[in-house]
Amino acid sequence: MRVCVVGLGKLGAPWLAVLAAKGFDVIGVDRVPGHVAAVQNRQVPIVEPGLQSLLSEATGRIEATHDIKSAVSARDVTFVVVPTPSGGDGTFSNLHVMSALREIGAALRGKTDYHLVVITSTVMPGSTGGPIRQALEGSSGRVVGVDLGLCYNPEFIALGSVIRDMLRPDFVLIGESDARAGDLLASIHERVCENRPQVRRMNWVNAEITKLTINSFVTAKISFANMISDLCDRLPGADAGTVLNAVGSDSRIGGKYLAPALGYGGPCFPRDNAAFTTMARNVGARTDIAEATDSINRQQVGRVVALVRGLLPRGSVGILGLSYKPDTAVVEESQGVAIALQFANEGYRVLAYDPQACDAAKSVLGGRVEVVADAESCVKAVDILIIATAWPSFKEIPREAFRRARRQLIVIDCWRMLSSADFADVVHMVYLGRGSEAAIESPTAVATA
Repeated sequence: MRVCVVGLGKLGAPWLAVLAAKGFDVIGVDRVPGHVAAVQNRQVPIVEPGLQSLLSEATGRIEATHDIKSAVSARDVTFVVVPTPSGGDGTFSNLHVMSALREIGAALRGKTDYHLVVITSTVMPGSTGGPIRQALEGSSGRVVGVDLGLCYNPEFIALGSVIRDMLRPDFVLIGESDARAGDLLASIHERVCENRPQVRRMNWVNAEITKLTINSFVTAKISFANMISDLCDRLPGADAGTVLNAVGSDSRIGGKYLAPALGYGGPCFPRDNAAFTTMARNVGARTDIAEATDSINRQQVGRVVALVRGLLPRGSVGILGLSYKPDTAVVEESQGVAIALQFANEGYRVLAYDPQACDAAKSVLGGRVEVVADAESCVKAVDILIIATAWPSFKEIPREAFRRARRQLIVIDCWRMLSSADFADVVHMVYLGRGSEAAIESPTAVATA
């Protein structure tokens, strides 16, 4: 089967490589010259764990071009994986999708055989059956469901684990125009997936709603966990980690995304929750839970900042972790970046480090935060340290880097990466959601300990 992937960004490039690794003859299309050149030379156009290995192994099965028409006309299936940026009201723009569809449709006018178009980009409910279908039929001169298939097939992935998530998804979501289109797309996923995920097939609008609903529900779990964490902070002897571990043991709830930590960030969760809220409001539905989820999430940065103020009224603050999650350089909606900026605005000296995101963070932080070359330097130079992203490498920082001659370093470990028992003689450890631990010692007592 010959496949075209339009868009070679954070999702499109890994999907291209995964398809090739599973034996498909694939061609990638992008308007960014650097992305096309990179794929042509078997180099990664974006940074993602495992991507370079797959591209290197795909000799003879991957091509790349700027020309949609030539790519589509020689293929059986086209995946559209282009950005759908959020507008001011929170809804997703179909501008790039529509632009790609006009060119895809023009290419299909010269073909006589059946072709399947798959929208992988996240779109608002009503888009696939509305403007997307109209644009595709209008530009191609074909009829969806007759000689043209149209499916909505969003991926459920996280940056830093995109390839793993594509190969071993929890389930596959397909919104289909007709059984023929759905059968063809399901057969592709059956060949790609290394597990045996459930395949949920439905109409377009149900699939579009499902995509937003899942991410909105996941963010609700995260905010619920942080609500319990805030509660436990205020009750001596309480530990949100213990509470939430027990709560997650209930099969009706599950432990995934249920931990006391920082809020969610990145390019998907915040915007999907906002889009879900806007969608519901537009049809007159209530979105109280989604709105509360967003409100609680926005409180988490202020919660950490207030904690530090109480422990260290002035001095230097270190931030370990600027990416919104481990294994990615993306800093969009990063809690670590937001915390760093808040302290810089309040007059603290702020140092920060991230294994991958330093360059990306500098463009946001400007000169207000000192981005240092390594984690150990950051630890050694500050009065209080915040572990804001759960990078595994932070566990490897030498214990001696934390040691101080006259006082203990205060460490706010937002992800409980470091064992308080192992560091008890070196640092004053604070975990979010553990029984008013932040108030055990006054700032004066800590400074003279």
